[in-house]
Formats: sequence, C-alpha cells, structure tokens
Amino acid sequence: MNKNSLHILVVSLILVTPAPLIAQEAPPAPLPPQQNAPPTYIPKFAGDPARSDSEAAALAYMRVVIRAQHQFNKQYDHFAITLAELVHSGSFTKRMVNPDRGDYTASFKGKKDSYILTMTPKNLDAQHRSFYAEDDGKIHADETKPADGDSPVVK
Repeated sequence: MNKNSLHILVVSLILVTPAPLIAQEAPPAPLPPQQNAPPTYIPKFAGDPARSDSEAAALAYMRVVIRAQHQFNKQYDHFAITLAELVHSGSFTKRMVNPDRGDYTASFKGKKDSYILTMTPKNLDAQHRSFYAEDDGKIHADETKPADGDSPVVK
C-alpha cells in the first residue's frame, strides 16, 4: 500500500467511525406532562372556534338546530316551538331532543316568530364556554357567565 492510499484509508476511517456512534444515540426523553394542563385541542376544520372537544360538540349541535330552524321556518313560515317539532328537519334527529349533551345542557325556548337556544356547560371554564343563539343564527359565547345576545359572537 502506498503512502497516499494509506492516508486516504486513515482519513476515511476517521470520518466513518463516528457515524454509527451518532446514529445510536438515544432520542431525548419526553417532557413530563404538565400537572392539570388541559389536553391540546385539535381543530376539527379550518377556522374552528372551539377550544375543546366538548365545545366542538356543543357548537356542532347548535349549528344543526339553527339549520333545522331555518329549514322549518322556510317550510312552515314560522319557527318550531319545541325541539321535538324539529325532528326530521335538516339533520335534526329524535335523539337530539334530549337536552343532556355530554358536558353541556341544551335549553330551547321557541315562539312562532323567534327562538333562543343556549348551551350551558356543567363546569364553566376557558375550555367550556357558555353559548347562546337566537333566530338571527349568530352564536355568542362567554367564559365567565351564561352567554346572551350581548356576549361576543363566536368567530
């Protein structure tokens, strides 16, 4: 072996030998979970205003009721007075008449010319805001008290 070949061999060994050692390093240990930290919410769609899965379900329920009321009003020229009247309007089902909606309780007050729908969380906090909607179809939210028509509109 000539001097030049020996030099190339030594340099190659120096460069190649650390590679397996680097590849065998253990990945960093995961960080310990934060105490009492709420789970990170993954939005269900672009622009999702929910802060938790519970809020996403409550808002979805409200959207179904609002669409059903719009369709009912278009068909009968007045709003439904009860949730039971909305069954089969749009995608509103018989099961949805039940006001127990998981972490939320639905409340509905209907008249022929208007309605009010509220979703009240069983525990009001930053991940469980209260919601309010009426016949204009806008959903309002509040994280400190029951939502009403003066609460900020959900974006």
